[in-house]
Amino acid sequence: MQVTIYYSQDDKYLLKLVDQEARQERKSRSAAILSILEEHFEQKKRIGQILVDLGRVNAKKIEQALELQQKKNDSRPLGEILVDEGCVDNDSVNRALAIQDRFQKN
Repeated sequence: MQVTIYYSQDDKYLLKLVDQEARQERKSRSAAILSILEEHFEQKKRIGQILVDLGRVNAKKIEQALELQQKKNDSRPLGEILVDEGCVDNDSVNRALAIQDRFQKN
């Protein structure tokens, strides 16, 4: 996918900051921008919300899994319940956990 960003002279300083971060993390400018966007949108979300954002499961399935967890007094993590119920695969849960973990440490 290709995205074009239009910016004014007033925004040029932001691109300098992005370029600095990209150099520090040894990423491309595009990867740095996507990391910043991911952090902005995902930093305070719970795993179910992140999985929905990733398009791996719908909100209804999250609600059902949470209800199942509550009704059965199930202490398993939500991601494990979703995998066991066949709603999502392990790789998706691991990706969501990695996103969540990266931003909750800061």
